[in-house]
Amino acid sequence: MLKVYPVILSPADVGYVVSVPDLDIDTQGKDLAEAISMARDAIGLWGICEQDDGREVPEPSMAEPEHEENEFVSWVDIDFDKYRLMSDRSTVRMNITLPKYLKALGEEAGINFSQELQERLKERLQYSPS
Repeated sequence: MLKVYPVILSPADVGYVVSVPDLDIDTQGKDLAEAISMARDAIGLWGICEQDDGREVPEPSMAEPEHEENEFVSWVDIDFDKYRLMSDRSTVRMNITLPKYLKALGEEAGINFSQELQERLKERLQYSPS
């Protein structure tokens, strides 16, 4: 369920304060990129909490919200289903197959196979948590 919410960015002493008028939530970031990322995270977390409590996530406004002269409006997209999946830190057990010599060399080197696989998958999938 992909939605795009308007946000108001207000310059602060350091970075920006971000308001999401449709959801009545605020966050902040030390620079513009972090402020947008924090807004996406705040919207995502707020939305899945609402869903978990059996409430509907409001539809985003289509119009630009009113804002002060020194503020500006941006739009932040969020896929609530994807956000929920990416926020799930539970683990699952998997069987993998690898050559016997790699298992022996890895154990000899003290490699944590699970951690190594996770790191490589994140690289390959270009995933970096916000």
